[in-house]
Formats: sequence, structure tokens, C-alpha cells
Amino acid sequence: MKRSIFKSYDIRGIYPKDLDGEIAYLVGQAFAQMTKAKKVVVGRDMRIGSSELAEKLTGGLTSQGVNVESIGMVPIDAVYFSVGKFDYNAGIMVTASHNPKEYNGMKMVYKVPKGIEWVRGVELYEFLKDKTFSAAAQRGTVRERDIMPEYIEHVLSFINVNTIKPFTIVVDAGNGMAGKVMPLLFKRLPCKLIPLNFELDGNFPEHPSNPLLPESQVQIKAEVVKRKADFGVIIDGDTDRLFFVTEKGDFVRADTTLLILAKYFLQKHPGAGVAYNVICSRAVPQRIREWGGKPLRTAVGFVNLAKAMQQHDGVMSGELSAHYAFRDNYYADSGFIAFLILLSLISEENRPLSKIIDGMNPYAKADEVNIEVEDSKKIIEKVKKRYADGKQDGLDGITVEYADWWFNVRPSNTEPLLRITVEGNTPEILTAKQKELLDFIKQNA
Repeated sequence: MKRSIFKSYDIRGIYPKDLDGEIAYLVGQAFAQMTKAKKVVVGRDMRIGSSELAEKLTGGLTSQGVNVESIGMVPIDAVYFSVGKFDYNAGIMVTASHNPKEYNGMKMVYKVPKGIEWVRGVELYEFLKDKTFSAAAQRGTVRERDIMPEYIEHVLSFINVNTIKPFTIVVDAGNGMAGKVMPLLFKRLPCKLIPLNFELDGNFPEHPSNPLLPESQVQIKAEVVKRKADFGVIIDGDTDRLFFVTEKGDFVRADTTLLILAKYFLQKHPGAGVAYNVICSRAVPQRIREWGGKPLRTAVGFVNLAKAMQQHDGVMSGELSAHYAFRDNYYADSGFIAFLILLSLISEENRPLSKIIDGMNPYAKADEVNIEVEDSKKIIEKVKKRYADGKQDGLDGITVEYADWWFNVRPSNTEPLLRITVEGNTPEILTAKQKELLDFIKQNA
């Protein structure tokens, strides 16, 4: 068993090379003992091996006396919803999210008074290593349940369907679980659905499951323009991340989408907190304050944002990877709730998406750059000294701010990489400062 498959927030590895049925069984045993859960809900996606992993995982859970309810092939937020809404102590989703087709994995949550929290993969590994688990005196039961009717009602509860206008929308499901959910939603919406890649297929035959990759965006951008649609949506495999495309075929960056959603929520919940992470645009905290909200800044990682929401009266959160979480969704993320809220907002504004986002973020921001290094701590210390005249903080790596630009350099949790984000007041400042910073890091790597 490789320690490397136990990640900061979940379990993920190549199937069946690194993660197979035997390991899934052991994870089930360890999860039962670590959480002391008596009733667990298990869901899975359409990936290769998900069926076997879910079956073996269930076997491990029941061997420890846990009663399992299987909800079959579902989006990830259906598991979150189930744990938050019903009498489950915990839930596990078999998925590798947006990873390439060779991967599979598990996301694990448990119920807390305010909603749900995530079981970190690294913590589960520390609990199970060097342990053997004896069977319980009485084996747990397995029951199947169709959660989709209640789940669909839940996500639709975030909007007033009667206010939605009859838009034409291109949805690229990427052969992931959105292909199952979107038809159910559109039955209740007065909108025309133009589906792309709705067949559930863990081989991802049309494009990678990661919507952030340029090759994943080509098809939907072209289709939105060709079909003269009002906007487009592209979603990853387990549906927790989604991105929007304007009617002009332009990709909308996730921190801009966060601003759209934040404005909507702060109008309905004045003074509430909105959580964002350190690599979001500086426009995010500025706009949140402007709209009367409380900006809640966190380290990168959706688990960190959920905790900030729970601790500081947060109504929602978002980050550059396009995880959007909501207080009334048990502090968990949901791509479909984000989609429906944007749909509602565009209906209210009565303007194209391109006009709604125009001017919302005045800054120039580059995509994250990754540089391979041997000693990330050493490089970060050198960066601190080189940019000692800026305002610095160490919440996640090192962030340095100046009047006309800022940057963040942080180490990867899982790879020997530094991740670099740069934003400037103008494109010219961005280009010059990003080159300066990257050249310095490469020279010292």
C-alpha cells in the first residue's frame, strides 16, 4: 500500500495499480473504526473500477458492524446532501474527481453539528498503518436507496424556478455524472438544453475531465458561439467543479464567478461572510467589502474554506479551482447549486453574462505556473528576502503585496513543485513582474 495515495483531503491513485479492491476494503475497515460511524452512505461515479471499489469498500465497512446505504452512481454533492440531511453518521464517494481516466479514489465526510467535515486521507493513513482489524460480532447490513428525487428538490430549493427565463444553454458534462443530473434539472427549468458528452464513460473519450485544461474547453466554446446560446457550462467528472462560458465563447475565471455569486448572496444576506483563498484576485475582498460583506481569507483547499465559513458566519465560499460551497448546503460545495444561482442571477439582471462580468474584476491575472524544485522551503526563504520591501504573510506559502501588483508562492502538498500566482494592476505590470519573479525562482531552484 502506497502512502502517496493518501492525500491532504482524500484518497487518489491509479486503479488498480495503486488503489485496488483490497485497499478499498481496508479503507472501509479503518474508516469505520476511526469515525465510530454506525450508518454510512456510499456513492460512486462512472469511473473505471468505481463499481468494484464501492463494493469492496462496503464490505470493509460492514465487516466492522456498520450499516451501509448504497445510493449508486451519483454526483459528489448527493453524498454531501445525504449526510447533512438524513440520519447517516458519515459518507464516502468513490471518485477521482477531475483526474485522468487511469485514476480512482475516495472522498470521505462525517456529520458535525453545523453540517459536514472531511476526513483527510493523510489522517486515515496514520490511523490504519500497521493495524489489522478484526471482524465485528455482528456484520452490518447493506441497503440500496434512490436519493435523486430528494437531492434534485434540494438543489432547486436555492432558486425560484418561476423567475427563470427561457435561456438556451450548452452543457458539457465531459462524460461525467452531470450527464445524469442535468436532464433531471432541465425537466424543471424553462430552458433549452444543448447537451455535450452526456454519455457516462470513465474513459473520457472526448476530452480530459479537468475543465481547466485548454483542450477541454475547445468544444464548448465553439458550440456556444455556433448555437448562439446564452451561455455555457463545463463540469468535471464528479461535478464539484464547474466553469462558465459567456455567449461570446469566453471562459470565465473562477474568482470572477465567485464575485457574481457573492454579490447575489450578499444582497440576500447583508453582512455575511464570504470565504476565498489566498490566490484569488484582490478584487474579491475589495468587492465583498464594497457590497457590505465580510471577506474570509484562507489557505488553498476547499476544506479550509468550509471551516472558515463555519467559524465566521460565512454564507458561501469559492476558489480558483471552481469549488463553490454554501452554508445552506451543509457547508459543502455543489456545482449544480452554483449553476442554478447563476441562472437565476442572469434572469434577474436581464443582461448577457459578458455584460454582467464586465468591469467586475479590473486587474490582470496570470494562470498559475508550476516550477519543479528540490527544496521548496529554501526557495521560499530566498523569495522572502528578495521581496522584503513588500507586505508579506505566510498563511499559505508566501504572499507579497505591493500597490500595483502581488504574488503568492506556495509548495504543492503532493509534488516537488512551487505554485506561483501573480496579479498586476495592468497587463504590462503583470507581464513584467511575472517574468521577474519566475526568472528569480528558476535561477535559485
